[in-house]
Amino acid sequence: MTDDPTGRTTRRALLAGGVSMLGAGCLGSGGGGNGNGNDGGDGGSGDTPTLADHPVAGNLDTQPRLGPDPATAAGTIVAFEDPSCPRCAAFEKQTVPKIRSELVDPGDASYVVRTAPLVYPWGEPAIHALEATYARDADAFWALLAHYFDEQDAFDTGNVLDRTESFLSGETAVDGAAVVADAESGASDDAVGVDVDAAEAADVSGTPTVFLFRDGEYRTRVTGSVSFDLVEQSLGL
Repeated sequence: MTDDPTGRTTRRALLAGGVSMLGAGCLGSGGGGNGNGNDGGDGGSGDTPTLADHPVAGNLDTQPRLGPDPATAAGTIVAFEDPSCPRCAAFEKQTVPKIRSELVDPGDASYVVRTAPLVYPWGEPAIHALEATYARDADAFWALLAHYFDEQDAFDTGNVLDRTESFLSGETAVDGAAVVADAESGASDDAVGVDVDAAEAADVSGTPTVFLFRDGEYRTRVTGSVSFDLVEQSLGL
């Protein structure tokens, strides 16, 4: 990746939710939460917050998800990711397959992805393209997300939308040119802003940041290296 990770684009600075308050993400530490529920989820009251009351739940029903409805699932996993973040790529390749096969596919947990442009500048237009893709086809969204992580080193701000258009048009049923047009025009700004708002409200400053809920109650959050064992043990599933 050739981009400077400290760069910011004009559109990103204008996104709803005050993206400038989010830190430089993709942390390398393994575990940002202590499991006590007092890390941006309960307002310091000491009470265990519910999923419905937690900041990550804003517009949760409109977000890409795998598995059952988060409102009724035994376990709910909400992951904030940036397609340009190497730690997110590792999480998607090493941990998410086990989440899907052992928790999501049996119907025990819901897995929800939210995006936050925190790392390399090319992640911001990629996130806009992801939102424009999801508005058209959920399967294409998951395919494009995987493509970004699989080919992460090949992307930069100069080629990300061209490569996105080629992938979508060649590998999915979605019109890649239409997606890119939406990403460039700002048509996806509101959808991106919803996630930025949620990330800010939940004090997300690095990616991946994963929030875990069991039976609608908050358990913990983890940032950086997120293992399947930690997810499984935290959820008790």
